[in-house]
Amino acid sequence: MDHPYIALRRRLNGPSGKLAPIRSFFPPAIRWTMVLLTLCVVSSPRSAAQSKPAGEYEVNAAFLYNFAKFIDWPASSFATAQSPFSICILGVDPFGHAMDEALQGKMVGTHPVVVERVKGLAELRHCQMAFISSSETPRLAEILESLKGSSVLLVGESHGFATAGGTIQFAIEQDRVRFLINPDAAEGAGIKVSSKLLALATIVRPNSQNGKD
Repeated sequence: MDHPYIALRRRLNGPSGKLAPIRSFFPPAIRWTMVLLTLCVVSSPRSAAQSKPAGEYEVNAAFLYNFAKFIDWPASSFATAQSPFSICILGVDPFGHAMDEALQGKMVGTHPVVVERVKGLAELRHCQMAFISSSETPRLAEILESLKGSSVLLVGESHGFATAGGTIQFAIEQDRVRFLINPDAAEGAGIKVSSKLLALATIVRPNSQNGKD
């Protein structure tokens, strides 16, 4: 039987079972953090997640990049085939240099990945993916309203983020680290999420109780 980490990678890489070498995407420190997070997604207890190890946000940065490989944005999201793929951070930045180091030199298709820290809501509309910091929870409704009609994938970790209209939420569910996906939010933004990624997530709908953690 495959190790849970190997099994998860096989599920993401299709029926051929071919394993994309993780070393090709990340430096050693990030690779091992990725391994640890994948194990956490499969079986980590709440106590481990709540301790918030020092490498947590290095892991989250790596996951954002991997999410992008299983999601399609409309062609209208990019000015040209070589335009940057912008991952933006709104609010208090929990990543420090981890995001920049993890994603330096990475590509999403033909698009070079860039990391931006934005301050105004209008700046978010040119991003392909935006991490909404917990510091912005009090104005989440305003953020969602401002992005109507745009193709921005919103990721967060605050309570009820996905059910409120965010696309992906990191959460603790049934004593394990999980991620929640709101497919209605993705569809409303014109974003297509791979069935492979959906199969690994907890699916939530607006105002449902699934995203309570």
